Amino acid sequence: MSDFVSDFWGIWITAIVVAGFVGLSLLLFTQSKTTVNKGEQVKTMGHVWDGDLEEYNHPLPRWWMLMFYITLIFGACYLVLYPGLGKWQGIRGWTSVGQYKEERAQAEAKYQPLYDKYLKEDLKTVAADPKAQEMGKRLFQTYCVQCHGSDARGAKGFPNLVNHDWLYGGDPKTIETTILNGRHGQMPAWGSVLGEEKVKDVANYVLSLSVQKKKFDAERAARGKETFATICAACHGPDGKGNQQLGAPNLTHPSGNWLYGGTEKTIIETITNGRNNQMPAWKDFLGDAKVHLLAAYVWGLSNNAKAQ
Repeated sequence: MSDFVSDFWGIWITAIVVAGFVGLSLLLFTQSKTTVNKGEQVKTMGHVWDGDLEEYNHPLPRWWMLMFYITLIFGACYLVLYPGLGKWQGIRGWTSVGQYKEERAQAEAKYQPLYDKYLKEDLKTVAADPKAQEMGKRLFQTYCVQCHGSDARGAKGFPNLVNHDWLYGGDPKTIETTILNGRHGQMPAWGSVLGEEKVKDVANYVLSLSVQKKKFDAERAARGKETFATICAACHGPDGKGNQQLGAPNLTHPSGNWLYGGTEKTIIETITNGRNNQMPAWKDFLGDAKVHLLAAYVWGLSNNAKAQ
């Protein structure tokens, strides 16, 4: 409720809750007074269905009434103890954020010694420990699958973590640094600078660099080579094999390994509009010890016997 710009909403919600509570209490009280004396004929409500099916005004069973009374008493106690009346926080002062922090603190106290143990070990040693890998896998499934997929093979715009095609390098220390501090990869838009025809020329030259030698226009590729050397080589290198210091992709890989796809249409789109990727930093949220476990798991994905 503290997020509302006016105190009116807190008062409004309190009024609705109290009015509903009082109304239900009065309804229950009046209905509990309805009785039928012995031998007295119960009156009908005047509703008849199918000719002889009538609605009678029988009093509610006492056990049923008692259940309603217990429910009202429970509701009143809850509203005193916990939030439910506008800005009233309850005498226990409970909040969902407070409960989350308490549960997290309990978990940290229980598992932190184990995290600290692995933090002291070399990352490759941690990657070889089955128990540590299982812990790293759970961290990955919680925080990483939304972007990289449950199989860690990525998706359009999100890197595949099971191969050896790394934008910033796939050694243990670099992977750990990436998770700790995040990455911000930016490809500038060249469409307005080069124009449509030169963009197509460069795109065809880039296609010619692929080891798979996908179909391309040789004439356009020849013209695009000069433009590539002038504008693109500064980041991707004169041979198009990229620069891990900058996070510039290797353009000689097969089209299946490209972050956004290696078709002519996609390459033209990339050169024209640029790309802007953000890998969040996890240091403050997870801490060094958990990141160490996570980095060991990620490194193991592309360096164990099952990696493809």
